[in-house]
Amino acid sequence: MGQIRTIKKRMVAVRTIQRITRTMQMIATARFTAALQRAKASRPYTDRIRGLSGQLASAAGDFAHPLMRPEPEGKKRELYLVISSDRGLCGAYNGNVLKTALQSIRRSKDAGNDIRLETAGRKATLFFKFAKLDVAAKHEIGDKPKYSTIDKIANDYMREFAEGKCDAVRVVYMRFVSNSRQVPEVMTLLPLEPPAAEEGAGTTASLDRKVYEFSPDAASLLESLLPKTVSVSLFQAFNDAVVSEQVMRMVAMKAATDNAAGLGRSLNREFNRARQTKITTELTEIVGGASALE
Repeated sequence: MGQIRTIKKRMVAVRTIQRITRTMQMIATARFTAALQRAKASRPYTDRIRGLSGQLASAAGDFAHPLMRPEPEGKKRELYLVISSDRGLCGAYNGNVLKTALQSIRRSKDAGNDIRLETAGRKATLFFKFAKLDVAAKHEIGDKPKYSTIDKIANDYMREFAEGKCDAVRVVYMRFVSNSRQVPEVMTLLPLEPPAAEEGAGTTASLDRKVYEFSPDAASLLESLLPKTVSVSLFQAFNDAVVSEQVMRMVAMKAATDNAAGLGRSLNREFNRARQTKITTELTEIVGGASALE
């Protein structure tokens, strides 16, 4: 009897967990859909403004800008921004991001660089506290990044970089590729890299693409476009991080729900076997008692 009661309690607990994980899966699905729409809406603008910055930099020739100052040789001062989630139950999302960040930070420290660490997300803050790494600033962004908030953070980074207080700004986040693929990435936000030479340069096709006239001149346009490029790139990184978090939580909760369903079926079979065994035992005892009375 005790075994049957124990199994029954486990079955009730498993069904409760299954309802919770199914609800969390539905919530994550709704949040993922909304976050994916925001990320897809901002992606074309981000790609286009980066491409336009490259075209303008090519047209400007030897144009020099504080945000394009190359990283110095030897010892550097680097600022790391690590983007994680505020909550758990999202599979390997936080683990992959934090592992990538820790490896990059350790390599940089081994090279003799000075590191300043900032976080966005409580999981990253707790992780680096456990790892005994000082966190200089903690940014609370939430599940719906606002451009105005991200723009302020980017402006602070650009000001510090232009004043020479840091030599590089790197962002560690989960880049969203597709529903089935998310890649932890260390993005160099600053300095802005000069545009790479286009394939087929000098050909008729490349010449056809480069017939642009800029008014005002390319250098003047870059003065306002480069800061915008930094802000938009950081905003896109936050959008990608939110989408990746929600899709990985959705997958994790679906797996948990399926596992709970499988465990429930196993417990149900075990319960039926235990009940049948008990019934058989009672029948045997009754028959045995009746035979003894004869």
